[in-house]
Formats: sequence, structure tokens, C-alpha cells
Amino acid sequence: MGELKNRFGPGLSTIFVTLVIFWLAGMVLAPNLMMIDYALRPNLPPQALGGPEDTYSLANILYLAGEPTHRAIFFKTIWASALVAGVTFLVCYPIAFWLAQRATTGQLAVAMLLIIIPFFINEVLRTLAWFIILAYRGPLNSALMNIGLIDAPIRWQGDGGVLAAMVYAYILFMLLPIYNAIESLEKAQIEAARDLGAPTWRIHTRVVIPHAKAGIATGFVFTFMLAAGSYVAPALLGSPGSRWFTEIIYNWFFEGGDWNRGAAYALVLLVLCLAVVLVTLKLVRVNLTDVAK
Repeated sequence: MGELKNRFGPGLSTIFVTLVIFWLAGMVLAPNLMMIDYALRPNLPPQALGGPEDTYSLANILYLAGEPTHRAIFFKTIWASALVAGVTFLVCYPIAFWLAQRATTGQLAVAMLLIIIPFFINEVLRTLAWFIILAYRGPLNSALMNIGLIDAPIRWQGDGGVLAAMVYAYILFMLLPIYNAIESLEKAQIEAARDLGAPTWRIHTRVVIPHAKAGIATGFVFTFMLAAGSYVAPALLGSPGSRWFTEIIYNWFFEGGDWNRGAAYALVLLVLCLAVVLVTLKLVRVNLTDVAK
């Protein structure tokens, strides 16, 4: 608040803070409080609301614990989201390092333009593009058959297709934090390590990655949370054997008509995702303050 006052004056800074508080209250706090309220109450007809049966309990949450199929999909969503974050890191780290330490100003501008422009398009349309690419008679199968790598089309829809689409969809949320972190690393430190005889892999593991730890953690947090809460990619590119937990939540809300159970499932997913994120940050010794920077 002090920095805002110094920069914008007391009047304008008060307006900014007030708008942020209203936004957090209306867009973050209120929906989550409503979700908790729905999750802890039974699904009742309108005339029974407020009656003796309308009491708070953990019945909707415990239903998930007693449903083995839903429970398996839930834990599969968690580890698959971690896999998405890991693969996205492997894709983004070399690109981020090149952009931050090797690319010229012109190369950086062109590369950033090529990376960012596709994200001007809606996520649904970008996922539909992957659906076309990975189709049974789509361009990927046609290209692989033409060069003789496969004899017959492959059905890419499933876990592999979902993974590819999510890595592409959330690449910016991993790339930009890592790029910002590596950009602040002085080139002299890398050159000094190289002059001392350190091989390339050791330079990255002992110099670059420790320096970029906060950016990497930020990318993991963003990518993991977005993947765990994704619905479009699993719905369009998934198969019956690769269902995502968000699809079950969607079904409770819009097909089963049980908003209370859907809210309970969403609450469990939110709580466990937050727990995974906090444990991960604790393990890599990164504070939430560093992630928020």
C-alpha cells in the first residue's frame, strides 16, 4: 500500500485497492463460500429447503470416498496433472534458457511473437485444432503413413492426446515464469562456471536451475492447477478410459442435476490441489511470496 501511495497518490491508490478487494470478494471469496455451502448440504427439492432435512453434513464428500470408480479417476487426475506439469517443464526449459541467455533482441521478439500469437485464439478452438490433427484420418496419421512409419492409422484420442493438448494449452504459464527467472541470471556466472571446466549439464543443475527455482515453481503451480481443473481437452480428446475428474463434476451439475454433490467433488479437488501445491513448494523451499512476484 505504501508503494502505491508513493507512486499514484493516496486517492488513486485507495481506488485501486478498493477495486481489488471488491474483485476478490465477488469473484473469488463469494463463489468458494457458495461452493462450500452447497457441498455440505443435501440435494433437496425447493419446498424442502430450510426444513428439517436441510442440515450440514459431510455426506456428499464421503460419497466420493465410497465410490471406487470416481476415487480412481480423482487420483488419476492428480498424478496426470503432475505429469502434464513435468512434460511442460521439459518442453519449456530449453526454450526459456535460449530466449533468456542466447537469443538476440530480434530473435527474442520474433520468437515471443510466434509463441504468443496462437494464444490469441480461444482455448476451445485450439483444442479443436488438436482434435483435427490427432483424428483417425487426420494429418498426423496421413503424414506418418506417407513416410512409412506406420502401416495403418492410430487412434491418438486418449491419455496421449489429452497430454499433448494440455502441454500446448498451458505452455505459456510455464515458459514465461522460467524465462523471467533465467533472464535475471548474469551471463558472467555461466561463463565463470564454463571457464572452471563445468560441463553443460552441471552448469544447468548447479547454476541455472537453482537460480530459476522460483520461476520453475511458479510454472509448476500454474500448470498443475490449470491441468487439474481442465475440462475442454479431456472432453474433446479423451476416450472412455481416460476420463478426467472435471468431467464427473460436469456430469453432476448438468446431467445428474445434483449441484450439491458436484460442489462437493469440486471442493475436494480444490483442497487436494492446494495441498499438493503447498507440499511441492515446501519441498523445493519456495515461498508463496516468490510465486506471487
